Parts: sequence; C-alpha cells; structure tokens
Amino acid sequence: MTTSQAINDDRNLMLLPTSELFESLDFPLEKGGNLRNLAIAYETYGTLNKAGDNAVLVCHGYTNNQHAAGDDGWFAGLIGSGKAVDTDRYFVVAANMLGSAYGSSGPASINPETDSPYGLDFPDITVGDMVNSQLKLLDHLGVNQLAALIGNSFGGHHAFHWATTHAEKVRSVVVVVSAIIGRGDQATVNKLVARFSSCPGWNDGQYYGNEKESGVYDEMLKIRVETLKQYSYDNKIRQEKGNDPGIVERELIRLAEPWANDFDANSLIVLRKAAIQFDARPNIANARAPLLYVLSRSDKLFPPSIAPDTIKMLQDVGVDATFFELDSDNGHRAPSVDWQNWTNELDAFLKKNAR
Repeated sequence: MTTSQAINDDRNLMLLPTSELFESLDFPLEKGGNLRNLAIAYETYGTLNKAGDNAVLVCHGYTNNQHAAGDDGWFAGLIGSGKAVDTDRYFVVAANMLGSAYGSSGPASINPETDSPYGLDFPDITVGDMVNSQLKLLDHLGVNQLAALIGNSFGGHHAFHWATTHAEKVRSVVVVVSAIIGRGDQATVNKLVARFSSCPGWNDGQYYGNEKESGVYDEMLKIRVETLKQYSYDNKIRQEKGNDPGIVERELIRLAEPWANDFDANSLIVLRKAAIQFDARPNIANARAPLLYVLSRSDKLFPPSIAPDTIKMLQDVGVDATFFELDSDNGHRAPSVDWQNWTNELDAFLKKNAR
C-alpha cells in the first residue's frame, strides 16, 4: 500500500465526486505539533500556464465546500469560460479548508494514534494553518504565484491572511462578505458546544455512525435552518411561495437536510474556534496587493458599515484598496445569487490587477 493510499483509506469524510485529493505527511501546525496525515480536497478549472502564475485561488465560507464552479457551483455565475474569472485565462483552484468536512483533514478524519475519528481531539488549528495547507497544495500543483485570491465569507479571512503574510505570492485580492477580524468570542464557541452536549448521544464528540439516534442530526438541522435565515433564504421563500409560516419553515427544513446529513458537528466547532482567533490587523503593514472589498447592503453578518475602517487601514499602508457595496436584498448570500450585480466590478478589477 502506498503512503497516499494509506492516508486515503483512513478518511472518514465525504469527498465530492467532482473533487480530487492532495495528501501529505507531517504537516506542522502554528500552535505546535503536527498533523501526521494531511489531506486537502480541491477542484480546478482552466489550465496552469508554463510560468505557473495565472492561478486564482477561491476560498469558500464556513459551512460551504470546494465546488465553486460548474453545475451547482456556488460561484458558477462568476467562474467559467468568458466569465469574470475567465477559465480561458486563469487556472482556478478551489480547496476545501483544513478542518472542514468535504474531504479535507478534519475532526471526522481517523486519528492514527487511536484508529478512530479525532472528534474534539482534532488539533487546535488557525486560519494560518489553513493558508499554509493551501500553500502546500499550490506548490504540489506547480503554482508559483497567484494572479488573484478571492475569499468569500470565512474564505475572506484566508484572503486577508494571504494579503498580510504572503504578499509576494499574490498579485491581487478580492474579499467578499467578510472581515479583517473574526466574529464572536469564546462564549460563541461555548454556546455551540453546549448545543451539541445537550444531545443524548453526543458522547464528547464521538457520535460518528450514530448521527440521527444521537440527536446530533436534529441539532445540525436546527443550526442550518437558523443559518439559512441569516442568509435571507426565508425572504426568498416568501417571495416565491407566499407568507404562510408553515410553508416557509418546511421549505427551510428541506433545504437544510442535505447539509445536516453531510457536515460534521465537530467541524463547526473547530472552524469557529479558528475564526474567533483570527485577526489580520497586526500584520497589515505587510499588505501590498491591490484589494477589492465587496459587502452586501443587506448582510446581517458583515454589514457595509465595517468597510470604511478596513479600507482606511489598508490605504494607510499604501494598498490600493477599493470598496464596492453590492445592492441586494439577499443578505450574506448576495454575491452568489446576485452575481450579475457585481460581475462587472470583479471583471474590471481582475483585468487591471491580475495580469
């Protein structure tokens, strides 16, 4: 058995059929120690040029995955032949973030020391660790420099980290519905853990194989419905199906079920821990790449009111930073569903800066 096969056979996560898997050994972590088996699930679109410098890295949100383009891709309107992120020109890479649940190493992975899933014993990772795993993937793919980096929601934290710690590696940055500092605090994490701890079969996070009987699935379903409401899906349903509360709730549950089936509760906790620790401001003086900051007018998570301070911080250190307010009633999901409202802005920015 090859090393790659050994790592792959230890997977306990869902690898999307459209994705590939990069694997490596002994990945060092910022808080000490290492991850013996690193796996990063990813997708690519387009062709890498000989210089290895036409790549665009696309980073997804907290509960999302690496399927960014093509059928049902979350940025399908923006990525593809002739689109703003033109795959005839760029080699687009979308990676499932470290700690997530769509093929990359995370709490559901098998711990080689115990031969069972890590659960909450998965290492305390950082946004820096996530970015370093992306660096390893890009090196494996032959990418020498990124023409652009586009980060959506949690992926925007990745983008800010890249911009402030790996300035020489990226020529332009696009941050979408995100912030230069993470949301929430330890109380946010504690509240999340408490929700799952109340499930009868939580078993300190070792609920695998017992998702529905344990009560974890039901809690994941509730969390997803809450998230969909934060993303203004309830407004969309009312527009399409009317204001009957029962119809709206049933449709939200229907939309929530696939994610609740697929995602790992422990990943929610691990990623939230990383998010609350994130702060790119101490390294902002290192930023160099032109940056486009896109926020949605109706977003409840990252409202446009946070933009001026961030833009000023970037401009004060010499970054060509610009802000674009996306006019939409669709809240946090606006960049994906109302992509037509900002595709021209993105196209112009990339043509100017991602050359």
